[in-house]
Amino acid sequence: MDVLMLSRLQFAAATMFHFLFVPLTLGLSVLIACMETAYVRTGNKTYQKMAKFWGKIFLVNFALGVVTGITLEFQFGTNWSRYSAFVGDIFGSLLAIEATAAFFLESTFIGVWHFGWNKLSAKAHAIVAWLIALASNLSAIWILLANGFMQDPTGYVIRNGRAELTDFLAVVTNPFGWYQFFHVIPGALCLGGFFVMGVAAWHLIRESHVEFFQKSFAVGAGVALVFSVFTVVEGHFHGNHMSQVQPAKLAAMESHWETQRNAPLYLLVVPGKEGNLVEALPIPGALSFLAYNDVNAEVVGLNDIPKEDRPPVLLTFLGFRVMVGIGTLLPVLALFGWVMRNKLTRYPLYLKILPWCIPLPYIAMQAGWVLAEVGRQPWIVYGLMRTSDAVSPVTTGTVAFSFILMCLLYTLLGAAGIWLMVRLAKKGPEDHTPIQVKAA
Repeated sequence: MDVLMLSRLQFAAATMFHFLFVPLTLGLSVLIACMETAYVRTGNKTYQKMAKFWGKIFLVNFALGVVTGITLEFQFGTNWSRYSAFVGDIFGSLLAIEATAAFFLESTFIGVWHFGWNKLSAKAHAIVAWLIALASNLSAIWILLANGFMQDPTGYVIRNGRAELTDFLAVVTNPFGWYQFFHVIPGALCLGGFFVMGVAAWHLIRESHVEFFQKSFAVGAGVALVFSVFTVVEGHFHGNHMSQVQPAKLAAMESHWETQRNAPLYLLVVPGKEGNLVEALPIPGALSFLAYNDVNAEVVGLNDIPKEDRPPVLLTFLGFRVMVGIGTLLPVLALFGWVMRNKLTRYPLYLKILPWCIPLPYIAMQAGWVLAEVGRQPWIVYGLMRTSDAVSPVTTGTVAFSFILMCLLYTLLGAAGIWLMVRLAKKGPEDHTPIQVKAA
């Protein structure tokens, strides 16, 4: 295994591990703010206790996200120095804004929120909760705009062998980055909703803190339903734009080999290296419509894309299928939960299933990023710089050692963090009157 592949695997592992914590930070911050707002509006102290309980889990998750995010950025210097030299003028500016204008604000507001119980008024504390949610999502904007530049570069000029920023407004209004933002953030809110639903269901099936977790479930189900549907709808428009600027990714994610108009969508496909091994159950014109909103639109096939410019088909194809499959299931689960939110104890099977559904939005979001990043290959900056040209001039042994060390440390960190979050979730609210727990 060469330096390039090891560097790619290390960055992929670090990114995917970091992204285990980011969506819950984004989603749970909004749910906690909603709970605090409900307390201010109704005066029902259960909502305040809910904010405190879910806030403890949020703080652990946030800390894990911070630690893994810091080490992730180091790799731009250690493993991808040529990439940093090429686009540092643009990419570095966006990351600097994210760190100074968003992350520091988020950290400050979290400190005020955590230490502000019984010191701030209920309304002021709720405002701080919303500021945390705002700062968290503001942080995500800059990261996604940076990735948007990698997917569809704009606002630059090539000078002296490197990309230099010429139009900052073009970079921050890049449609690709904003399509990603309005796909990722609702997905994170959906994830946060399902996390709350799953934990609440675990307690409800045991008749533990029933009122507390019924209200938590209702908040989670409402958010999960709205934003799971929004994510699906926005995904269609994101796909439209992606099809225009990255036709190779479209061809790979559908394993579409022949350029044609009225391109069909096959419900059953088994991709091969030079074509599909199986194609069955076609829907005529569906691929053309999904990609361009026109059943007669021409869809470019992989056979008309040079081999050296094709993304890895199987990973891109599977990433898309997993994301869409789970994304189709989540609104159904959320809708049932929302409709039956006041009758949940009548459906013990549903409550038993929900905790096992907590990983589903995580898997969907990871699969979505596999689609986004693997589907961009062989480019690290689409059409400008190949991934093979971006790697640092380091030895295989150096990268292998750091990769192994990172995996060991991340495994220990992740195990400790997830154990603590599970412990807090199972323990329930400390300041709530305990109810006898019976075995499920």
